[in-house]
Amino acid sequence: MRQTLGQLLRRATVGVLTLAMWAPCGSAVAAPLAPSPEADSLAFAQRYRAVQHGGIVRAANASATCLGAGSSCRSAQSGGAGANGDFEMGYIDVDRDPNTYNSSRAEVRLPAGARVTYARLYWGGNLLAGEQKPWEDNGRVLIAEPGGEYKELIADTLVGHRVADGADAFQASADVTRLVRDSAPGMYTVAQVNVAMGRSAAGTWGGWTLVVAYEDPAEPLRHLAVWDGFAPLGGRSGAAMPLSDLPFPAGAGGRVGLVAYNGDRGTTGDSLVLTADGSRSTAFAGTANPYDDVLNSTIADPADAAPARVPAYANTLGYDSDVFDLAGGLERAGDRATFRLTSERDAAWAGVLFAAVDARR
Repeated sequence: MRQTLGQLLRRATVGVLTLAMWAPCGSAVAAPLAPSPEADSLAFAQRYRAVQHGGIVRAANASATCLGAGSSCRSAQSGGAGANGDFEMGYIDVDRDPNTYNSSRAEVRLPAGARVTYARLYWGGNLLAGEQKPWEDNGRVLIAEPGGEYKELIADTLVGHRVADGADAFQASADVTRLVRDSAPGMYTVAQVNVAMGRSAAGTWGGWTLVVAYEDPAEPLRHLAVWDGFAPLGGRSGAAMPLSDLPFPAGAGGRVGLVAYNGDRGTTGDSLVLTADGSRSTAFAGTANPYDDVLNSTIADPADAAPARVPAYANTLGYDSDVFDLAGGLERAGDRATFRLTSERDAAWAGVLFAAVDARR
């Protein structure tokens, strides 16, 4: 196994990025850092909210996949059946940098002239499979903007970290608004996500999602909101994200997105449901996401908005970062709505939910 991120940082010269303050790569020598504080469960709470003309986009990719050239692995990567516990799992590594052991890329796609108002990177995975990764590296990762060099990113809030169901799962995050605002849209690379390789009954998974809110005068006035936490999804209660005091019109348009960990393709009983004033409850679905299996190891978007990824595996083997159209879910005007993500059979974790909903003028 190549160096852990902690080992790499003790030997390399990198830029430092923490609490949205960053320096260009090579401008400072990184000293060993204390582990980020952790909690075994983080209640979902609103991280960001705005009312503005614009929307929310995200870039995302997995950090691990099945190993080998066998037909079952290739079939799963192409979108076929398969769960992470079925395979020997290893790292995705696209950057050709011998000092990183995992890396993947995805595109931030913004309308021309849009202004970034908020951006946050989320990363997470499973530390225990054939190997046990050190938890001390959960709260740090490397990020490179389009055309840029790696910069160290340090979690700026509590890291969710829980050992349960045969897994050692975590999610960390940090504000990257300044970095994304000062960069052109394009392909971001994220490396050194603290994910184990190997094989176990629980399986290995991991990945990252960059959520970006933007302002664009050409787009409708919308309520923009981001929630995050770290919560197991077993049972029917799930994770609920209420939006209040957001007047929306009948038939309001918009989109909603989620990030979750260890959802297995073909294991039904998981759903994302919208309940709003006077409207029927609506379960979200898409061409890649059945309404009763939304946690099915996909990074999926509405048909007109799929950003590029490298690699672009159709089955991410345990990492979900999906975006759905509201599609008539708000049939009547109101000012309250609740999104609820549940998983009745998968031993899954919820990490992020975001929404952009048309506002009533």
